[in-house]
Amino acid sequence: MHALVSSWTRLSSWSRLASRLRSGYAAAGLRTGLAVLLAALAASPAAAQRGYAGIAPIEVDVALVLAVDASQSMDEDEQHLQRDGYVDALTAPEVIQAIRFGRHHRIAVAYFEWGSMDQQVLIAPWTIIDGEDAARDFAARIRAAPLNNLQRTSISAALDFAGQLFARTAFRATRKVVDVSGDGPNNQGLVVSDARDALVAQGVTINGLPIVMKDTTLDWSPAPQLDRYYEDCVIGGEGSFMIPVRGMENFGKALKMKLIIEIAGLQPALKVVPAAAAGTPACRFYE
Repeated sequence: MHALVSSWTRLSSWSRLASRLRSGYAAAGLRTGLAVLLAALAASPAAAQRGYAGIAPIEVDVALVLAVDASQSMDEDEQHLQRDGYVDALTAPEVIQAIRFGRHHRIAVAYFEWGSMDQQVLIAPWTIIDGEDAARDFAARIRAAPLNNLQRTSISAALDFAGQLFARTAFRATRKVVDVSGDGPNNQGLVVSDARDALVAQGVTINGLPIVMKDTTLDWSPAPQLDRYYEDCVIGGEGSFMIPVRGMENFGKALKMKLIIEIAGLQPALKVVPAAAAGTPACRFYE
């Protein structure tokens, strides 16, 4: 207990850490920010503690749903990028360290890919991850699954599906988080902000990983301000945040940092890094 209190004290000044993380983005990009974050986790003695009592219901530090865009706008290269990014991030030593840092030293994760209103493919159902072996097994399911070529882009239906997954859990989670990644706005189903608000009302935090890698100067570009769209229309709940991906070489770093923040339960002061041009897109515009 003393070690847990001590470790929490070390992280209680998160506002200063967030400021340094923000500076890391500005000065040297994702690599510096990730290094700052890992230094804070490594300083905690709780990260090295192991052992728990197997009681029912199983308690986890976070129940994390990974909701991944597999719609037509995601070409094969982007789908491989996403898959490889999640596989690598989930098994990264830094992510395992973040899991061990938690009070219960374990998390629950589910991974599905989504497209239109009725297209949600559960690739890896709820799994308890408490170390390297469990993480590798979970990642292997993702790697082995065939790629999906789904239609349309219904973020709202994906959020509803995530809510159904939370309703079918056999554990007690300190926090519930949905991690949405995608390269376009909602264009089918309920208004995305309404779906977001319904899920947030259930105590779920929604974070975003908008993939802003297409040429946004073209008229057919799906969302010239996708990062701002995610900020205003998709993410929500306590401590919600997003990290835009602006180049394929940055995807893995952004995803790893995002998972560490979500798993460790940190409260970033920044909500978007950085936003696109000024102006707020209407959440109903693409419906």
